[in-house]
Amino acid sequence: MTEQGYAEVAEPAVTPARKEKNKQKKQPRYNVVLWDDDDHSYDYVISMMRKLFGHSIDRGFVIARVVDSQGKAICLTTTMEHAELKRDQIHAFGKDRQIDRCKGSMKATIEPAPGE
Repeated sequence: MTEQGYAEVAEPAVTPARKEKNKQKKQPRYNVVLWDDDDHSYDYVISMMRKLFGHSIDRGFVIARVVDSQGKAICLTTTMEHAELKRDQIHAFGKDRQIDRCKGSMKATIEPAPGE
């Protein structure tokens, strides 16, 4: 009891385990990977990057160049659900009308981002 006649009440201790419960878990990140082929033009890739990902023309060109020179390029790093949606949108984008032999969309996959 204090001098004024009040009982002392201790503050509840915050344990590390309790703090961890309140902390939101970060969702794992995934890369949307575009794969190279000879049936799609730079213009096609740039257009697709602008329409599906909102990338600028310059960013679309960089992705097209990386796909062409390295065989694949990361278009986006995001959550699993969003990555699956973007992969499916690439697969549904359609053929490149500038190249007669083109039969359909480009190939894309998703993979865990490094460090996840």
